[in-house]
Amino acid sequence: MTAVESSISLPELAALADSSLDTIVSLQDPSGAYPASPTFSAYKGYSWFRDGAFIADGVSAWGGAESASRFHDWCSRILVSRRAQIERIVTAADAGTPVPDAEMLPTRFTFDGAEGADEWWDFQLDGYGTWLWAVVEHANRHVLPLEQWQEAVDLAVDYLVSSWRRPCFDWWEERAEEVHVSTLGCIAAGLAAAGPSLTGDRALAAKAAVQEIRALIRQDGLSEGHLSKWLGSSEVDASLLSVIRPLGVFPAEGSIGRATIAAIDAQLNVGGGVHRYAADTFFGGGQWPLLSCFLGLALLAAGDRDRAIEQLRWAASTATPAHELPEQVDDHLLAPHMRQEWLDRWGTVATPLLWSHGMFLRLASELGVKA
Repeated sequence: MTAVESSISLPELAALADSSLDTIVSLQDPSGAYPASPTFSAYKGYSWFRDGAFIADGVSAWGGAESASRFHDWCSRILVSRRAQIERIVTAADAGTPVPDAEMLPTRFTFDGAEGADEWWDFQLDGYGTWLWAVVEHANRHVLPLEQWQEAVDLAVDYLVSSWRRPCFDWWEERAEEVHVSTLGCIAAGLAAAGPSLTGDRALAAKAAVQEIRALIRQDGLSEGHLSKWLGSSEVDASLLSVIRPLGVFPAEGSIGRATIAAIDAQLNVGGGVHRYAADTFFGGGQWPLLSCFLGLALLAAGDRDRAIEQLRWAASTATPAHELPEQVDDHLLAPHMRQEWLDRWGTVATPLLWSHGMFLRLASELGVKA
């Protein structure tokens, strides 16, 4: 940790968290959608279920209950409006004739709930599992009736139960041919969280899917005892940290949790800044504040509070003078020769990235740094 990072006091961390909440809430669309980034060329005008669910969870944990509820309302409206599409997907899967990837639900939507007109790596299942987990977490945290979102919860459960085995793009919108362990973790966490609100065959199907996913991960998603990037891979990916904490599919203190934290810490963490994966070339393969916060959450759950605070301080050190957290920083690039190509394509790195602010809020809340 640098002298600058170590000098960031707990009150300063709490102040940055308060500022992060203000940033997120001020940028939230009237529809309830959280913009991924308000100015970044490739993200502008879009909200992701995955990013937004983690943002909403951080907002909810820091006390922004009304804002988080409005995001969940937005997600709920999107799912309910696509009931016919979901039912068609489920029916086709049950018949053994699954629809093409292009006909599955997209990963991101415009603020009015429409699909984007531009080409994107759209088929990703993780966001719907993450949303299920986040909406239940939010309802439990603030003692809210889950019934207000139950219709959408049921639809998301049906969609995931029918489709979880399918390969799809990962968190980073890459490798559509693989079944990614972080995706499976998001789905398992969502189905498990939704379980108590489900009834009948839907409840049984969700419970069975969670058991099958956990068994599949144990069988094909481990390498040397740690979670792997995709089924059959030996690599790690920082997105796997979420499967440990906050999603809790495997406990931090268990053998899989400990091995996964250790592998990612050793291979992807440099001085507190966490890379996505070893072969990353996106904007040169920098370090992501939101991933440093995921590592902090996992370390805290494993009992290492001091190192968790170090992770929060590192994330805070990336903030601009305007208190905006970026998507990534270029202090330690894995592929520096690729940075300019992305700058030419999409412009400067997304700043602020609301997901970074959301994860900062969640880790700050877990650490109890609130002033």
